[in-house]
Order: sequence, then C-alpha cells, then structure tokens
Amino acid sequence: MSSSDSLIIFDTTLRDGEQSPGASMTRDEKLRIARQLERLGVDVIEAGFAAASEGDFNAIRTIAEHVEHSTICSLARAGEKDVRRAGEAVAPAPRRRIHTFIATSPIHMEKKLRMSPDEVVGHAVNAIKIAREYTDDVEFSAEDAVRSEMDFLVRVFEAAIEAGATTLNVPDTVGYATPDQWAEQMATLIERVNGSENVIWSTHCHNDLGLAVANSLAAVRSGFRQVECTINGLGERAGNAALEEVVMATRTRQDVYGVSTRIDTTQIVPTSKLVSTITGYPVQPNKAIVGANAFAHESGIHQDGVLKHRETYEIMRAEDVGWSTNRLSLGKLSGRNAFKSRLKDLGVELESEEALNDAFRRFKELADKKREIFDEDIQALVSEVYDEQEEAFRLVALHVCSETGETPEATVTASIRGEEMTATATGAGPVDAALAAIEKIVASGANLQLYSVNNITSGTDAQGEVNVRLERAGRIVTGQGADTDIVIASAKAYLNAIERLEHPPKRAHPQMGDV
Repeated sequence: MSSSDSLIIFDTTLRDGEQSPGASMTRDEKLRIARQLERLGVDVIEAGFAAASEGDFNAIRTIAEHVEHSTICSLARAGEKDVRRAGEAVAPAPRRRIHTFIATSPIHMEKKLRMSPDEVVGHAVNAIKIAREYTDDVEFSAEDAVRSEMDFLVRVFEAAIEAGATTLNVPDTVGYATPDQWAEQMATLIERVNGSENVIWSTHCHNDLGLAVANSLAAVRSGFRQVECTINGLGERAGNAALEEVVMATRTRQDVYGVSTRIDTTQIVPTSKLVSTITGYPVQPNKAIVGANAFAHESGIHQDGVLKHRETYEIMRAEDVGWSTNRLSLGKLSGRNAFKSRLKDLGVELESEEALNDAFRRFKELADKKREIFDEDIQALVSEVYDEQEEAFRLVALHVCSETGETPEATVTASIRGEEMTATATGAGPVDAALAAIEKIVASGANLQLYSVNNITSGTDAQGEVNVRLERAGRIVTGQGADTDIVIASAKAYLNAIERLEHPPKRAHPQMGDV
C-alpha cells in the first residue's frame, strides 16, 4: 500500500448518485457537475457506465474531452464488451481510469452470476488485462465484498494485482458493515494480500444503516487511501458516503486520521447546491456540513458562547466550506459582460450566444422581482435555460383565483410540442388546481409521489424551488421549477417532470452497475 498521507477522493455522483429514483441527468447536466467537481478538486470522477447506453457513453466521452485536472473514470462489468466500451469512452481524457467489477460473495456468485469461484477469478483477470490495453490506471472492485469469504477475497485481489490492477476497491454494496468490523476486515486484507503495498486500497460504502461515512473513515484508519463517495450522499437506496462529510472529518480530525485531501473546501456548498438543483434532491436542513442549519445556533446558551468565542460550539468555520459571500453584486442595471463574468466565476459555461442571451434575459426579469441576486439564483436560472433548450412541454400563462371561503381555480396555457393548449380546473389549493389543469392538458396518467418546496435563498422575495416526482408504469422522474411565485414554480416543475416522463434518456436500467 502507498505510504502517502494523501487521501484520494473518488466521486461517483454521476454514476452511483444517478441511481437515485428520478435523478437521471442529461449529458449537459453531467458536464456541468463534472466541471464543478473538477473545480472542487476531486481526484477521480466516475462519469458513468459506458456500456449502459449510448447516452451514458456520450456523456462520459464529453466529460473526458472537457475535464483536464481530474481523472475521468468509467465503470465496466468484468466482460470484454463492457471494458472496451469504457476504454473508448474515457480515451480523450488526459487522465483516465477504467473501473471494472465482479461480485465475489457466495450469494451473488450462485444466485446472480451463476458462476463458480474459478470462473469469477478468470473473468476478473481477463477484464483487467483488457483494461490495461487502454490505460495503466485500472481499478478492480469485488462487489458485495462485505458478505464475501475472506479467503476468496484474498485470492481474487492477489489475482487482480498480478493482472495489473493499480487500485483495489472493497465495497459494502448493501450497507451491512459496522465500523469496527469493517476496520478489522480492511486491515486483514492489507496484511494477507501479497503485493498489497503496491496498490491503492479503496472503499465504497452504502448508507443503509447510516454508517457509510463511519465505515469509510474506519477503512482510512486501517490504511486505505481512497474513499468512493458522492455529493450530499446521493445514491441507490439510502445513498452513499457523503463526500463533504468524509473530507471535513479528515480535515477537522487530522489528529485521528492523519491524511489530507486536495479538495478546495470552499467549493463544497456550491457543489452541493448545484447537485441538488440538477437532481431535484433537496438537502435536509440539518444535514452535516451543507444543510441550511449546519452552522445555525438556536439555543441561547450556544448563541452566547459563539458570540464570545466561535470555537465554544463550532468545530469548523462556515466560510471554510463555502457558506460565505454568495451574493452576486449585480442588479437590474448590470450589463451583459458583468453577468457573463459572474457565470465564469461560478464555473458555468453556456454553449451558445443564444443560451447566454436567454440566461441574461431571465436574470433581468429576476432582478426586477428581487432586490438581491445570489449565486444559487443564478444556478437555478441556468438550469432552466438548459431544460428549455429542447423543451416540448412549456408553461405559457397561468391565472389563479384563490380567496377565503371559495374553491381555488386555475387556468393554465401550456405549449405542448409547439401547440398552445388551455385548461381550467379547481383544487384544494392554488397549486393543486394548477397541476390539475396541467394534467387535463397532458393526460399523463402519472402518480404524484413527491411534492416539495424549498427556498433557494433567504427573504420573502426569495425564489421558491419546487421538486415534483412522478411515477408511471414503474418509471420515476423528477422535475424542477423555480420562481418567486410558488404556484408558477410548481407548474414549471410539473411540466418539467412530464417532459422527462415522455422523453426518457436513452440508457439502460442504472442498477446494472451497482457496486
């Protein structure tokens, strides 16, 4: 194992994070997040699963063409077709990795793969050798390692090292481990595997028991030097280890973990907000590091202590993770060049002058409604620009009548594939009436699974960000909309979800790549 005190941060938001229900991202959305992850200082970006679909392949390749400083990685099952597809996808990247995996637990080998242990080892070795044709940076994962037999793990990892793997990943695929147990198993692997000193040991923990970060940090204490994680802990089921928590835990408690990362921690909050906006997964207020209340003090005793000396109750500074100076010093009189410059500062690159002009127009409209514009407002605004570039379902007009003692009524005009249609409906409230009117127009037959409203910034003039999750025939999508008027934001979000429901991205089921 490397004797370095550097901890490699491997971010899989774009791959494992996308497996959250309704969190599928377009190529442009993935590129926006990848650029921000590079800005954050992530070492390895797992950009997707190249063999899953043409869409995933194109997204990985686009990211590989645009990201210079982070290693771009594609996941691949231990089969020649998958590995070669991954190699082709990451080929343009200055730094590239192929991450291949195969299950090693008895239940997975028998019930899912229907392979013998010898066959599993053979597939792993062959996949690694093929991957080496494309890059010297090859990672191998033993899926469901937590329920695998130690002797077999030692065998397959030794074979992987001999075949040319440079990083060995030990995943807790089902979130079953506990910190003490995980630390012991990780230490045992390092001790028993011949050649362990020549590779980087990595862990990838799921959060089913709420222990993903704790287990990841336990592995670090045992000598592991790569942690696989996601922004906001996004991911399958209960999610993955949260990048922001792993990074700040190792930074704040360096006395315990003795490692450092190259993460620019001031970019943590902006990255969190961008991922939340694009995926439609809001961050809970009491979420560690990036929650709105993470540095808030309600208790009088706490407030008094912090005012006298911050460190009485705060172990980190809010500004160190990016909570400071998020105000855009522009207003309705600001020019296009100043707006464009601020977009660049935020790491936002619009692909055309038309898109920039559209964003600037929206900025001016928003500046007429709000006294202060914040970076979060700009990110939400840019998301709408991307969403509407090829939008077939668009809100044209909305009229709502709501008064005490009367049934609310909404009239909606929407553009459906270029044709304007109008419908009126009543509901329990103005939002309910507006969504009912839209449903009259689109007749989607979808079930509303989730409706949530979050303020993008503070103040009574803040934009509200609405997230709508719809389900139809087993397919789940999430739509987002933002506006200073919550009813308008709700209508936008519902139409955005309908858009995604009617025009799904061309990709296979994401669970085909679960490690």
